[in-house]
Amino acid sequence: MQRFHMRAERRDPLVPFSRPPDALPVRPFDDEPPGIDRVLAQSPTRRRTFDVVVLSHLRWNFVFQRPQHLLSRCARQRRVFFVEEPILSDGPAHMDVTTPRPGVWVAVPHLPEGTLAREAEVIQRRLLDELLAARRIHSFVLWYYTPMAMAFSRHLAPLATIYDCMDELSAFAGAPPEMHTREKELLARADLVFTGGQTLYEAKRGQHPHVFAFPSSVDVAHFARARHIVGDPADQSAIPHPRLGFFGVIDERMDRDLLAGIAKARPAWHLVMIGPIAKVDPTTLPNAPTIHYLGQKEYGDLPSYLAGWDVALLPFAINESTRFISPTKTPEYLAAGKPVVSTPIRDVVRPYGVRGFVRIAGTIPGFVAAVEDALREDAAERIRRVDAFLAQESWDRTWDRMYRLIEEVIDTAAEEEDRLDTFAVATTAD
Repeated sequence: MQRFHMRAERRDPLVPFSRPPDALPVRPFDDEPPGIDRVLAQSPTRRRTFDVVVLSHLRWNFVFQRPQHLLSRCARQRRVFFVEEPILSDGPAHMDVTTPRPGVWVAVPHLPEGTLAREAEVIQRRLLDELLAARRIHSFVLWYYTPMAMAFSRHLAPLATIYDCMDELSAFAGAPPEMHTREKELLARADLVFTGGQTLYEAKRGQHPHVFAFPSSVDVAHFARARHIVGDPADQSAIPHPRLGFFGVIDERMDRDLLAGIAKARPAWHLVMIGPIAKVDPTTLPNAPTIHYLGQKEYGDLPSYLAGWDVALLPFAINESTRFISPTKTPEYLAAGKPVVSTPIRDVVRPYGVRGFVRIAGTIPGFVAAVEDALREDAAERIRRVDAFLAQESWDRTWDRMYRLIEEVIDTAAEEEDRLDTFAVATTAD
């Protein structure tokens, strides 16, 4: 059988300086890397017992998004250890471990106040090693969300290394200057690179031989509840209609001028903004009687808020920090049956804009006109086409495809080890 070749070599430690799928889903884009369906169809049945160790810049209990969707599904099959960035606190260094859901352990390194960067890397390496030993994590897949974690994990010898690149982190405000160097090192180590969108895939495919685009998926059943919910959460019930809503992190990617412009152009419209404010001064956000910041909500409560909106918004600025984003909320809004208006984010324009699922506008007058059009629409035909499209975009299908690729890497490496061992025995016998 023709096999999908992955890196199968054993890596020497380096001294640091510091459910089986029922059917294959359709491919999200015609130019997805050739051969992926053949790889999935031919994935071998040989399996190993292994854990998954995740190194993340995002907190598990922050916004419920791509990592939580994927790794919650992973935890149905494997133990998942989700290692977050450190927190500075009083007392000695230690690892705080909690279990937010079955199969997932969240590990937060606590470092003493005043710890320098060089010391932090050494301490994090020790704490990570202690976690692996204490939890008897011997065979494992190493799953990176941040290249910065290379500083304290490059000595590890995983069965496979996965880089789930969900954003171009170097383009974000406050990105460490070492980000590019660390990512280059991670790409050299990784067996598989997954990208959170098509634009990011196009940027990374020339940097690694095994890059696969896995754009944002959706839990359709969860968000489709919004189509049938009657009534509002208490903090939204007094807000008049029409309501234009957004949920997600409110940070430097938000087009604040656009929000202010909408509020000024249509003072009868009310903007409902749900989510934590991060990396921006709250006093710099548009402040008008018709803009309502309701704070962060639980993932389980989002359909209740969506149910009361007239239009859902993606009011992102067009800049370096949004060049590669693929907003998870796009299919979530659509699953709720809401009309959506977005600025021209590439991974929203394609596939959602070109299919007529999302209205795209790049100026304040254009955005206002698009919202007005959305408020007048007869949504039945759009919803029918949206539902057919989203039926192929579930997180379950996305995880199934990822998992089979990971198994292929591990099986290929194991077969190579067996071949080398057989060759060694034969050579000794001779």
